[in-house]
Amino acid sequence: MKDFASAARDGLTRAQLEDVLRAVGAARYHNLHPLHHQMVSGALTRTQLQAWALNRYCYQAVIPRKDAMILARAEDPAFRAEWRKRIEDHDGDDGWSGGIARWLKLATGLGLDAEMVKSERLALPATRFAVGAYLSFCTNRSLLEAVASSLTELFSPVIIGERVPAMLAKYDYVTEDILAYFKPRPTQASRDSDFALAYVLEHATTPEKQQAVIDALVFKCDILWAMLDALDYAYGGKGHVPPGAFNPEEG
Repeated sequence: MKDFASAARDGLTRAQLEDVLRAVGAARYHNLHPLHHQMVSGALTRTQLQAWALNRYCYQAVIPRKDAMILARAEDPAFRAEWRKRIEDHDGDDGWSGGIARWLKLATGLGLDAEMVKSERLALPATRFAVGAYLSFCTNRSLLEAVASSLTELFSPVIIGERVPAMLAKYDYVTEDILAYFKPRPTQASRDSDFALAYVLEHATTPEKQQAVIDALVFKCDILWAMLDALDYAYGGKGHVPPGAFNPEEG
């Protein structure tokens, strides 16, 4: 994969910075991961899809929490008004009518118990570490870096466009109702990424800040990639499921 560690060394125009950020996604987004390719080819078992849904729930559940940390650090009320839409998208009006609830419906539609999924206790240790690292990053790094880390949403319509039709075609037990989480996401992701990209391009005004936002997006891509690596290691051909993690063979 391409190294972006010194991409902004000499300073970039806004257009050049956008090109680099998009190049990060083209080189490192997890639609390139072998596990994604197996999913869209129909090669995964029901157990592997269950493990994916269970572990991805941990990531979905942390999104409004990391967005709340970003909100708490933003002084501009116009920024906050825009950013809080992300929390509303995932939590809904009552905490259980948004994207998290729809992801839970996906997991239960694949045969998992809702309370087990919500507890996250059978998720892979690597998943929990990755999700925790993402929350910590958005809590402790600069607001600009936290916003930049969300720019993976620039690329999510691509992976959704590959994943949804393939899952409906390749897995006869997967229905449009099970995949309802994905229906609003391309529109939401485009809205959110347009705002975040404009913010980053406006505020990344020095080579140091430009490199920081590039590194933030690389970091986020690494988080998503590492989660699929862990799933592949545990539930792929080698089957190295760690103690205490989801394992249907052990009941």
